[in-house]
Amino acid sequence: MNTIKIPRILLPNTYDLSAWAVNACDQFTSDEEYWRNLYSYVGDKPSALKLILPEIYLSDKPKERIEKINQTMYSYLASGMFRAVEDGFILVERTTQSGKRTGIVLAVDLEDYSYEKGSSALIRSTEATILERIPPRVQIRKDAPIELPHIMLLYDDKENEVLSSVKRGNVLYDFDLNMGGGHLTGTYITNPHAVIDAFDNLCDGMSCYAKYGSFQRLLFAVGDGNHSLATAKACWDGIKETLNAEQRAVHPARYALVEVVNIYDEALKFEPIHRIVKTDKTDLFMKGLNLGGSGKAVVAVSGRRGAIKFPENIPEGIKALDEYISSFIQRNGGEVDYVHGDDELKRLSYQGVGIMLPAIKKEDLFRLIVKGGNLPRKTFSMGDGNEKRYYMEAKAIK
Repeated sequence: MNTIKIPRILLPNTYDLSAWAVNACDQFTSDEEYWRNLYSYVGDKPSALKLILPEIYLSDKPKERIEKINQTMYSYLASGMFRAVEDGFILVERTTQSGKRTGIVLAVDLEDYSYEKGSSALIRSTEATILERIPPRVQIRKDAPIELPHIMLLYDDKENEVLSSVKRGNVLYDFDLNMGGGHLTGTYITNPHAVIDAFDNLCDGMSCYAKYGSFQRLLFAVGDGNHSLATAKACWDGIKETLNAEQRAVHPARYALVEVVNIYDEALKFEPIHRIVKTDKTDLFMKGLNLGGSGKAVVAVSGRRGAIKFPENIPEGIKALDEYISSFIQRNGGEVDYVHGDDELKRLSYQGVGIMLPAIKKEDLFRLIVKGGNLPRKTFSMGDGNEKRYYMEAKAIK
């Protein structure tokens, strides 16, 4: 299989890994206090926080921030901040309130990824990609010498064949994460080629048809970080036009560093992504909110909750809700944000109307993608905000 690449992984040479590893940039986008506290905690220590742009600051002097990020990347590289892990993958074990989640850090070929609806690529997005969100991310990535991924891909392995093939080597890191993120352990995988073979065996021939009612292969579905992966793809598409065939085959920007997780991992919790509509016209919003259906969702206004009818087909219900929210904002102003966690939504509901959504079943995900393509954007999340993948490993892209 050529989709999976054995990367040269860069790990930080710093004594304080708890200050190094930080949460994904697209989390806590309405909670500036979270990021202020994180910056205070990190202080002057080496940290991945200085190599990313949290989305809450996308409109706050982004050009200056991006220039500083790139300068820091080059400075870290020149000062020997990274050590290389060669010829293997990393087994990642993340302990949170949901349990221990096990993943594998490897690289994937961006030529085998597509976010287009109806694509038969081996790596596909799970939800609609907002094209307008790609250019700002390209500005961050285009001059960066390294990438630090928060991308998590899912694979469908009910019999746990992939992890059963893994042979463990030395422990590479083992520490507590900041800001309530739990604990992270990384172990060197000594037999990457056997692991690749196990992935290759996941969905072939009749086994693929039995799973999805189709012979089309789907190796990985994007669980988190789809817009980051789409950005990597966009940057690669621009770079490859300047290369000959031999250069294209080996260029580091062609391969994206990711963590892959079995969809049946017991600690992988599928959580809904709630909506908060920031408006002072809460009564008007509630008056027009009439989705119908035999299921239910919950609305929260000023901390008070109440149930509303919601379609049993959750993706269709989310599509209808998002259309209503978009129409309401267009007529009456306001803005929408996407929130992970019931408590966080309740806290933010004092700014308008919060809608708590039901979650899809994770065992249905691959079948839904094969059958119908992308789900509505922000249909589901894998755990609460503090369970998202932290930036830890890096890889050269230049």
